[in-house]
Amino acid sequence: MSKRNFWQKLLTAIAVIGLVWFSWTGNANAYYSEEEKLFLQAWRTVNQAYVDETFNDQNWWFVRQRFLDKGFSDREATYQAIEEMLASLDDPFTRLLRPQQYRSLQVNTSGELSGVGLQININSKTKQLEVVTPIDGSPAEKAGIEPRDQILAIDGVSTKNLSLDEAASRMRGKEGTHVKLTVESSESGQQREVDIVRDRISLSPVYASLDDSNPDYPLGYIRLAQFSANATDEIANQVSDLEQQGAQGFILDLRNNPGGLLQAGIEVARLWLDNGTVVYTVNRQGLIGSYGAKDGAITDAPLVVLVNEGSASASEILAGALQDNHRATIVGETTFGKGLIQSLFELPDDAGIAVTVAKYETPSHRDINQAGIEPDYKVSQSLIPFSQMGTEEDQQYQEAVKLLQEETMVAQN
Repeated sequence: MSKRNFWQKLLTAIAVIGLVWFSWTGNANAYYSEEEKLFLQAWRTVNQAYVDETFNDQNWWFVRQRFLDKGFSDREATYQAIEEMLASLDDPFTRLLRPQQYRSLQVNTSGELSGVGLQININSKTKQLEVVTPIDGSPAEKAGIEPRDQILAIDGVSTKNLSLDEAASRMRGKEGTHVKLTVESSESGQQREVDIVRDRISLSPVYASLDDSNPDYPLGYIRLAQFSANATDEIANQVSDLEQQGAQGFILDLRNNPGGLLQAGIEVARLWLDNGTVVYTVNRQGLIGSYGAKDGAITDAPLVVLVNEGSASASEILAGALQDNHRATIVGETTFGKGLIQSLFELPDDAGIAVTVAKYETPSHRDINQAGIEPDYKVSQSLIPFSQMGTEEDQQYQEAVKLLQEETMVAQN
């Protein structure tokens, strides 16, 4: 055989093999069962979006193959496999949301729900379920549960192996029903059983009032409970109303605000900033995106922001933006320290998957995850009920009033 004929036949064989391979891979999806397709969609979502490109120091392709080799007998087995796969990332915020959980999560940013009124988290170090903050006026707050308290059991079921969504689901329920929580105090370490009657939890985010105790310098007090879809409009309306009533300075209270919608946090910051960066986001490639002010501040009045260890996520974005841009003075205690961003992705069967896609940094490039925002003036204070916030019993609020009055006196002189 001539060399020319040999190479022609070899190239023809390679072309045929390549055509067969292309045909097989191009139609590979047709060979997967519905359960395998669901699993693969979850795997691909994490593969493309997850913030850690090492996937917790494991070969993500091998993880995929290991579960595919086991097979999935039914939908429940598929869900369990996805949950086990995500657990290998050691990231409690990246999680499967079964159809009912996915629908419930969408309720959390608007409207109402029934339950005990706790925002929860899994501590990254201890892996224990802990309280971020109780919602103002909720059954949990009235029962004396505080930020950083550990929830050890729900109705006798240990929370050690429960996901965030499983724990939340167990605490939700019909108005008037009971749930028993085993709680360990973050301060004393003592354990106690707390019987709580579930109630309707209002998610209305804004409370405002005029403090005219000093008629020469009235102050607008605005408390933001969470960053829901309507938070920005409500704050803008309240600022306008309070200024019409004579407010010359403002106190923005973010204590026990666990966060909410990232975009809402950015938009609220823009209400107070004429220019400057609000927040940076950093993805797994190290690419930095940013959100800035839009020359649209609705007031230039002096501002103090109140924070505590229950202030998390979007609250920290807002506090960090105002602090780094020298727009506000921060008073209170070190914030919670959640600097990770999750996105929701819908799966084919109306389930969803929450994936940590990036981390955020303040305008001065501070990474606050597990570190939090340090206040300019630290004022320690035990958790007080909502009814005492903004009153003489509220030491952090009184410090804010003092600072605003001093600032005004300096400006006048």
